[in-house]
Amino acid sequence: MTTTEQPVPPVVPPPVRGGLTLLQGSALTTGAVLGTGVLSLPAIAADLAGPASLLAWLALVLLSVPLATTFAALGSRYPDTGGVSTYARLAFGRRAAAVVGWCFYLAVPMGAAPAASFAGGYLADLTDGGRVTEVLTIVALTVLVGGMNAFGIRLSGRVQLALAAVLVLLLAGALVVALPHADTTHLTPFAPHGWAAVGSAAAVLVWAFAGWEATSSLSCDFREPRRDIPRATGIAIAVVGVLYVGVAGVSVLVLGPAAATSDAPLSDLLATGLGEPARVVTTVTALLLTAGAMNAYFAGGSRLGAALGRDGAMPAWLARGSQAGEIPLRSLGLLVTLCLLSTAVTVVAGLELTASLLLVTGSFTLVYLIGSAAAIRLLPRGTWGHRAAVVSFVSALALLWMTGRHVLWTAGIAVAALVYDAVTHRRTTRRAAGSPSAMARSEARP
Repeated sequence: MTTTEQPVPPVVPPPVRGGLTLLQGSALTTGAVLGTGVLSLPAIAADLAGPASLLAWLALVLLSVPLATTFAALGSRYPDTGGVSTYARLAFGRRAAAVVGWCFYLAVPMGAAPAASFAGGYLADLTDGGRVTEVLTIVALTVLVGGMNAFGIRLSGRVQLALAAVLVLLLAGALVVALPHADTTHLTPFAPHGWAAVGSAAAVLVWAFAGWEATSSLSCDFREPRRDIPRATGIAIAVVGVLYVGVAGVSVLVLGPAAATSDAPLSDLLATGLGEPARVVTTVTALLLTAGAMNAYFAGGSRLGAALGRDGAMPAWLARGSQAGEIPLRSLGLLVTLCLLSTAVTVVAGLELTASLLLVTGSFTLVYLIGSAAAIRLLPRGTWGHRAAVVSFVSALALLWMTGRHVLWTAGIAVAALVYDAVTHRRTTRRAAGSPSAMARSEARP
């Protein structure tokens, strides 16, 4: 006789009070999304689809509204360090929680190398340092951000707030000085590689918009989760949407065909308006953007790892630091180690940047798919959160299809998570069956 796993009843956790303010939470959410994508993805998308790549940017900005609304609604209603893994457990049971948790947790170190390499590319462009400079930048940023998170969410939240303020000013300044050099003739031919290429560009650009789920693991660190999480998300949507579309649009209008081949499009924009010395400013901007994105992912990912250890989806020794206000040092240390190992593998194997991005975005897309499905089940019908979850689910299905064969990596992670869950659950069941209390109950039966 077989039994099916029953999902955990959706019980609202008791109120918690963390140390994140509304502004710090807004900065972490903005930093998680407005990260390294703005540095090089305008060039990659333009190379894939030409000026028509702007349609992919607009589509993903619009998609971000229901997606961000979905995770904000879940985070404010079910604040927990497990984030999207907790939502999956409440809706579908432990197996779904294990799959989504592994996909997100392992996507962080997988994405660290290509993320930091964006900033490394800007630094190498400025100093003519080549590949060595890129690799050293990746290692330095990984160690720096990991060390910053080791001092707790309050410090990383304050640092993120300062980073966000500087970055918004720098990016807005780049748009202002470059816009007078815009040329509408650069919009033709609009779709040189066909309309299907817009879908390919959108699949890569998922990287730029991944991050709405990252801060869900920080939900219980907000001082007032129900009030502050939706507000922080709204602020982040507005900032990210304006800056992403602005940078992508101005890149195409100002740089023209050169936008598709530029290694440092943001530097090229500022240099167009202010001259070559402006490349120093954009290099600093690139480093700050990367540090901000990695900070948000390390903060959310380390807490997720601790929650997975707490819930049995990963080894129990990771569980320390899973409560609000605690520092998950073991999970953080594992993330840093995996990031450095991933960097070494990327360098040795010589993986192309676009391929690495698609491997990671496949994992994030599956996280969105399961997270939005959980929201459909958990959130009250008729609310804006439930409606947003339905739109997000359909959109995530389309994005997963556009990822193509690269989703096989995500499928492999999902299988590994299920195997680990099956082995550990069987072991736990045997221990429970062999315990003195279980034996006594068995002997007492007639």
